[in-house]
Amino acid sequence: MFVSIKKSLLTLAASAFAAVPAFTQTVAVDSKIPAYTVTPGVSGNLNSIGSDTLANLMTYWAEGFRQLYPNVNIQIEAKGSTTAPPALIAGTSQIGPMSRPMKAEEVDAFEKKFGYKPTEVKVAIDALAVFVNKDNPLNSLNLTQVDSIFSSTFKRGGLPITKWADAGVKGSIASKSISLFGRNSASGTYGYFKEHALAKGDYTTRVKEQPGSSAVVQGIASDIGAIGYSGIGYATSGVKALALANDAKSKPIAATYENCLNGSYPIARYLYVYINAHPKRGVDKLTAEFIKYIHSKAGQEVVVKDGFFPLTPQIIDQSKSGIGL
Repeated sequence: MFVSIKKSLLTLAASAFAAVPAFTQTVAVDSKIPAYTVTPGVSGNLNSIGSDTLANLMTYWAEGFRQLYPNVNIQIEAKGSTTAPPALIAGTSQIGPMSRPMKAEEVDAFEKKFGYKPTEVKVAIDALAVFVNKDNPLNSLNLTQVDSIFSSTFKRGGLPITKWADAGVKGSIASKSISLFGRNSASGTYGYFKEHALAKGDYTTRVKEQPGSSAVVQGIASDIGAIGYSGIGYATSGVKALALANDAKSKPIAATYENCLNGSYPIARYLYVYINAHPKRGVDKLTAEFIKYIHSKAGQEVVVKDGFFPLTPQIIDQSKSGIGL
């Protein structure tokens, strides 16, 4: 199910990190990633429309980029990954941040308009995390249990889990009903979690759909009986990320950088931006320089600052070669 990201991360970064205790590591940008070099003559307007998960990242990248290029104006709209492809097709944005790969029908719509496919650029690594309140004694779940909590279809073969006791929790919250927080259907995170955690099943109507990842985490932090999902970069001191196992027979794996790189964390994913790059003419200078900045040491330090995981030099080189940079 997770072959694409697992295989590429294993191949490109198997030796990037030695194992360290869960949640105690200090993530650093690889020293082989070069610093950004300012290019003369960069100016103009850059519009970004897409993922809420990448909203903070895009804002931080924009701030850093504008310090280097004061004559650049960057506008960011972050209402969900599903808004990125239509904006690229309409030409209302040059950057389409997405927390999931484009769907085949989205690629087809772009190709129908321009005669070539949109260009996918990897910009960060994320552990899609299942969070509970910091005072919840639970430390791990398997994906069958996750499906039994969040879905109505139970594609993984489990039974409904509606109270914390059903998930093996003891103590004062065992008898409490589980309060569910999730994203709305415009979100790439909603779609990714539905596909990979719920095995393409349907969400239960008990999930409180939120317009943004911050709202999901805030809801969990304020309710000891709550559980929800978002990118690891939205973690706060009020919540904790559960270790996840593929099934009841597997070992729970913590949502750490090294576990994403080695493919053992079951719902690791890339974060992307999509751009309109002509096969022969390439992409406009402003967009190209912004992508170069994201892939620089400074750009990947922003990734770490925002709580996500940086790309390795190998992944960056692969992405650059794919867009002719």
